[in-house]
Amino acid sequence: MSTTDDAVTVTATRRSLWVEEPARRYRTPDPVRTSAVRAVLIVAVTLMQATVSFFLTLTGSWLALPMVLGAIAGTVVATWAVLDVVITRQTWNQRHGVVSQPSSTARVRRREEHRAGRETRAGASGRVPRIRPAEGGRLAAHGR
Repeated sequence: MSTTDDAVTVTATRRSLWVEEPARRYRTPDPVRTSAVRAVLIVAVTLMQATVSFFLTLTGSWLALPMVLGAIAGTVVATWAVLDVVITRQTWNQRHGVVSQPSSTARVRRREEHRAGRETRAGASGRVPRIRPAEGGRLAAHGR
């Protein structure tokens, strides 16, 4: 065998550089991703402001006071931006639905309730009145 045959054999057995793998989690919805990017940028700017104001305070510069005030305001805005991510995510989940998987005990209890309801409906003959008669029910006591 020559050296070129060895190189071809080694190249053929190597994996490609880019390998597609399935995503483990679904992609975040667009509004949530937008608010998360905005929050990361705001937090990054606020951290830079805080760092600059710290060094300006150490040097005794007159710019320290405006930078400290800006860093405090940036902290408030960054907190609001992070809360916006949480609120946007919760709103998205409520509007567009979340796959809910109840626990096994809740599932069993719900099945029992459905079974009991079916048995009572099957056992009842005729139509069950929705409104109680005036003389014997709870509604009669209130004059309705």
